Amino acid sequence: MRHEVAHGGYTAAQDVGLPPSRHREPINSAAESGTVTWVGLGIAEIAARVGGLIRQGLPLSVVLTTLCQLFDAAVKGFSSRILLLDPTAARARNTAGSYLAAGYMKELAAASAAPGFMLYELSPILSLTGDPLGIFALYRRECSPEVTRCHSALIPQFIHVAGAAIERMQSDEALKRNAALLERTQQLSSTCCFSWRVETGEISWSKELCQLFELDPSGVPVTLQLIGTRIHSEDLATFHEMIERARSGVSDIEFEHRLRLPDNSVKYLRVVAHRVRDQEGQLEYIGAVQDVTHRRHTEEALAKLRAELARAARVTSLGVLTAAIAHEVNQPLAGIVTNANTCRRMLAVDPPDIEGARETARRTIRDAERASEVVKRLRALFCKKGATRESLDLNEAIREVVALSLSELERNKVVVRMELAGELPRVHGDRVQLQQVILNLFLNASDAMSGVDDRPRQLMVKTERDEEDRVRLSVRDTGVGIEPQGVDRLFDAFYTTKSGGMGIGLSVSRSIIESHKGRLWATPNDGPGATFAFSMPCGPQDAMARHVRNL
Repeated sequence: MRHEVAHGGYTAAQDVGLPPSRHREPINSAAESGTVTWVGLGIAEIAARVGGLIRQGLPLSVVLTTLCQLFDAAVKGFSSRILLLDPTAARARNTAGSYLAAGYMKELAAASAAPGFMLYELSPILSLTGDPLGIFALYRRECSPEVTRCHSALIPQFIHVAGAAIERMQSDEALKRNAALLERTQQLSSTCCFSWRVETGEISWSKELCQLFELDPSGVPVTLQLIGTRIHSEDLATFHEMIERARSGVSDIEFEHRLRLPDNSVKYLRVVAHRVRDQEGQLEYIGAVQDVTHRRHTEEALAKLRAELARAARVTSLGVLTAAIAHEVNQPLAGIVTNANTCRRMLAVDPPDIEGARETARRTIRDAERASEVVKRLRALFCKKGATRESLDLNEAIREVVALSLSELERNKVVVRMELAGELPRVHGDRVQLQQVILNLFLNASDAMSGVDDRPRQLMVKTERDEEDRVRLSVRDTGVGIEPQGVDRLFDAFYTTKSGGMGIGLSVSRSIIESHKGRLWATPNDGPGATFAFSMPCGPQDAMARHVRNL
């Protein structure tokens, strides 16, 4: 609740602007008997000494102790003490204002009385805004009955000096704490700050930002040209574009770029700045720069790991589809052999059946192209390559997956129904990854119906427009269904309800959909089975066209 000021012996003699009283209190030779007189330094001199102590950077307790010693030396027969209040002392304020309750002040002051002294007078020490800073307590020696009164004008003047000293030093300490906190926060978050006056080109950097760019601020002034020497050559165009945007007066700037340092190492930076106006109305940007190199490397490693996991899931699906793939390839190959034999016989007769041979040749080409398409789809689905985003028709992607998996689904006695929305907006995404998700949902639905014999095994795939410029794809089955309380666990990595499952299919599928800014979920059907669905944004062109139509 309070801090008592210990006594010390420091002195100084320079004024730093503490407001003194107007004049030294004169010695009152005609003072009433029993009234102590002012025999020491004047208030102005005391204020100057206190200012000197503050300028030396001495602790507040030392400054206030010296202040009390100066008062005690000037007022014989009395002893003073300053009690500082911490923020919890707010409860001691009067309800009608900021002054401390008299009973509360007497309780604190009486408890702080030294042996041989009794409480004589006390007053609150207030800030310029009226908030309580402390208590000034004056004690009289019990063994000095001849001294009964203290000059009344001394205490307000002394309290004025004490309040100014406390408020000044507490403000300085708060600034130091804030500066230290800012520096430590910048270190922990790898963040640096800067300011840029657009009209003059003046740039002020923090020490941490100079270290980040590996520049010596004491050598040459920091300029946009100097900064440009550190920008990665591939990001220079973006950097200059942001500079031009800032000069045009945009409210906020946010972008990422790379640094190429002298040792050829690369750093990734994120820049955020906000527009303000200085006292002269000139445009200025106050901003922060964060080193996100570690985050970018982590994201790249995570993306690579997700790609490997997705490929593992595709390879797992390949094993399931082996029989269907063999059937898909075998049918056109058998057709090629049959057509080739037919063509040879037609050419061997006399006269040769040229027209019939041409027709069988066309059928041979058709079957060869069919086999080639099967192989092409397989290679696209299971090859190891990076993600490629493009504008694609989700309905077309579904048809390709159905064609690839139809034999497997029919072998499991699954009837496929498609309800594909006409004029469905195109989406922007990776065809292979989205087809992997659709294929996984198909195979899961087929597995869920493998033990169903009392009703048709029906798989319904449906596309439709969703709200807010999005499209939705849903796969509904009539299988064993899912428990409502276990829906969320279905998407956890390595969680599976299949005896031989790996538990990565749905986890990878959700990761793929979320990377496309979409959402994947599952719900139990009102009847038998469950429905898995995902929703994702339309491509930018379709979203813009819809916006224009709504204007």
